[in-house]
Amino acid sequence: MTEINPRHTPVLSQDVIRYLAVREGGTYLDCTLGYAGHASQIARLLGADGHLIGFDRDPKALELAGERLRALAEELGAAMPKVTLIGEAFSSVAAHVEPGSLDGLLADFGVSSMQIDEAERGFSFQADGPLDMRQDTRQQLTAAQVVNEMDERDLANLIYEYGEERRSWRIARAIVRARPVTTTGQLARIVAGCAPMMKSERIHPATRTFQALRIHVNRELDEIRQLLEAAPKLLKSSGRLVVISFHSLEDRIAKDVLREQAAKGVWTVLTRKPAVADEEETNRNPRARSAKLRAAETLAAGQATKQVAQDSGRVLTGFSQLKSKQGSGKPGAKK
Repeated sequence: MTEINPRHTPVLSQDVIRYLAVREGGTYLDCTLGYAGHASQIARLLGADGHLIGFDRDPKALELAGERLRALAEELGAAMPKVTLIGEAFSSVAAHVEPGSLDGLLADFGVSSMQIDEAERGFSFQADGPLDMRQDTRQQLTAAQVVNEMDERDLANLIYEYGEERRSWRIARAIVRARPVTTTGQLARIVAGCAPMMKSERIHPATRTFQALRIHVNRELDEIRQLLEAAPKLLKSSGRLVVISFHSLEDRIAKDVLREQAAKGVWTVLTRKPAVADEEETNRNPRARSAKLRAAETLAAGQATKQVAQDSGRVLTGFSQLKSKQGSGKPGAKK
């Protein structure tokens, strides 16, 4: 059994369980299984009649998650729910999950701590490694191909759009002049050399460039949009959706899609503002500092028609509904 690295701690775990309103015997989907941190917490609450479904397109992550869940099964014995693991991108979830079958769906976007920790995966410049950045190591496109083969103009636009990097043209020009670029350390030095850290920033100068390359290689934003469009069809009436983002591009998509769907009577949005980690959690798990959680609950057809008529397109939050549920002893969210 692979030992758990203390850095592989699920973020906002209490908020995840609270907003998912996990119930015994339910069916819950973790779209970003990782090291099964959130999934293990959900499994403990489901009981023998429950069903946990986990997606991860990273073959190694899926293997390690399977090991962890098998260890949990030994611990829980007869109380362990049914577990189904699927090694595919979460954008394909509709091809693997029956419509209207889920009580809850969780997605924890972005790169995992486990991937960052492994230099050979090429996600981080903290340790030198090959420029890879593939979450699914079965795919062909790598960050090295993008850095060494993309046209300078396209590379600059990519860094600007996905990295929100204002100095993208300067960085792209330096990269093209330095080709071939083969390692994370080399790329980080190139970026830092042409676009040094500004006084107002606390992040490494290469952070945004690495983010942009990773998003492009893994089609991360397209994956998120496809998942959020599919989610309402997969959830039961009053099913819960919980998504966690780690940068503004992810969070903007989640916020906008939920708002648009709520205006159509698909959801009640449960988070007026995203839930964030408190000081205790960020001290314990620095990765949680940038995490933002948004949640929503599906509406039945009759509820949807009534809400749209009453709301005239304005997005409602679920706080009053949640408070009434908590007051009656039913499970609900609180932040």
